[in-house]
Amino acid sequence: MRVMITGGGTGGHIYPALAIARGVMERWPGSEVLYVGTDQGLEADIVPRAGFPFKTIPAQGLKRALSPQNVVAVWSAARGYFIASRLIHEWRPTVVIGTGGYVCGPVILAASRQGVPTMIHEQNAFPGVTNRLLSRFTDRTAITFLDAVKFFPKKARIVLTGLPIRSEILSVRRGQARKTLNLSSGDFMVLSFGGSRGAYSINQAMIRVIQSLHQYPGLRLYHATGNRDYKKFMAELAKGGLKVNGPGDKVKVEPYFYEIANLLAAADLVICRAGASTIAELTVLGLPSILVPFPYATGNHQEHNARALASQGAAILVHDRDLSGEVLVGYIKGLMKDRSRLAQIAKASAAFGKPNALEHILDVVSNVIVERNNR
Repeated sequence: MRVMITGGGTGGHIYPALAIARGVMERWPGSEVLYVGTDQGLEADIVPRAGFPFKTIPAQGLKRALSPQNVVAVWSAARGYFIASRLIHEWRPTVVIGTGGYVCGPVILAASRQGVPTMIHEQNAFPGVTNRLLSRFTDRTAITFLDAVKFFPKKARIVLTGLPIRSEILSVRRGQARKTLNLSSGDFMVLSFGGSRGAYSINQAMIRVIQSLHQYPGLRLYHATGNRDYKKFMAELAKGGLKVNGPGDKVKVEPYFYEIANLLAAADLVICRAGASTIAELTVLGLPSILVPFPYATGNHQEHNARALASQGAAILVHDRDLSGEVLVGYIKGLMKDRSRLAQIAKASAAFGKPNALEHILDVVSNVIVERNNR
């Protein structure tokens, strides 16, 4: 097996690609994996650190409005296509897999034109432009959300697989995690975060939550501010004389939680953005959540992700413009009192979970190879 994987620009494209790459190596020992990206995306740093061979091609996105930069983008895509074609011809992959981003276009198209089996994976409920276009040419289009189907052309061969998640998320047991965090059986643990850089609106709301609920009976609050806002966040709490992070304190605030697997396993409620990877982890654990989509995400895809869950009662959707400490306080108190509603949200969340997503994706990869070889 020689597997070429492409996807880049953001972690949302790169980390699923790396999960698939590792899955390939585990299922088919002795396989070779080559990752193709750009020298400007995050993949140029992340992929070599992960230990996979890495090649670059030129690629960049088109502006939605008329712009001279689009001429450069088209020229870059053309160059990328010819370089990808040459690379595929020389390396002779068994299959090519794309996970989104501009770099996927030239690579998947070149592979398809040369008769190489191809598959793309779409992480979000609202597919990216590149994957929507490529779905016309690939052997399979794997999706995370069923809601994404309506955005693809009818000729696309779609299969619902879910999104691969980190193995450590599935390895931690709730009881052990709560014991590690010194949580009693009666403690209600709320975990909130906005990503490695944090989320300003969530941070502002959580300041009010902590000020209002730091002594609320049975409540434990764990909040990650992101590195950028940590000092300001702590200074704001200090103005009111609030103490956090002490041995007996019910509130823990950190820039970033490195032991997120333990915290997710122990949580009763999660407050966060609505990125596809985060949702995949929440649902595979059957966690109730309050989702606050990032309003400036490309194509507003985070709102589509959140709506996919909220429409089925699997999460509570709060728009960024409507977010406040008072809103979150109301939901936290309400769910602490109404455990039956909390349980219903948890059950609906679990119904969305795809713990075997990686295995399913690898099955799809195997199928497209067999199909091409039998033609």
